[in-house]
Amino acid sequence: MRLRRFRYRPVMAWDTEGTRRRLREAATAEFAERGREGTTMSRIAARAGINKERLYSYFGDKDALWDLVLADQLEQLAAGVRATGTGLDDLGAFAGATFDHHAEHPWLARLLQWEGLDGTGHVAARAERGRHYREKVERVAAAQRAGTVDDGVDPAHLVFALIALAAWWHTVPQLASMLTGAAPDDPAERAARRAFVVEAARRLGAPR
Repeated sequence: MRLRRFRYRPVMAWDTEGTRRRLREAATAEFAERGREGTTMSRIAARAGINKERLYSYFGDKDALWDLVLADQLEQLAAGVRATGTGLDDLGAFAGATFDHHAEHPWLARLLQWEGLDGTGHVAARAERGRHYREKVERVAAAQRAGTVDDGVDPAHLVFALIALAAWWHTVPQLASMLTGAAPDDPAERAARRAFVVEAARRLGAPR
């Protein structure tokens, strides 16, 4: 009896990293649109076109996935600002870089809004984010002691004001458009807003 010859066909490996990326992207979009409470793991999996069980196996439950998404987006913000070479030694440049990141990642403001509206008090990556922001406050305080930033303002209040100054344009774009009469995607208006943010930040921190 002649044995049949079988041709070996290599099994394609599952693109684990690509799958995880698609799921994270789908989760980011869903959470930005609906918030942590407003979406489901089923919706996220369907948006990614991937089995829901795989979503659970990679990321655990919805709360863990929300924490991961928000922490990841905030790390991207921090990395994006650092990549510009700016820091809190130049408050205007810092505010401008923050403005740019929010303009290019409009879903970040929505995620932060949803977190603020969450009545449970749940804060993603609270400890890590707290350390990050305390470091910014200390850097401003150090600049105040060095005489390069106005020491008549609370450093924590100043950091909050700088972030709000840069981000609020993208958080409530409808209000910005009503006030300025221009669309947020108008290049000239965007440049004018950024220039205002930079100048206002420098004036806020200027020594008196």
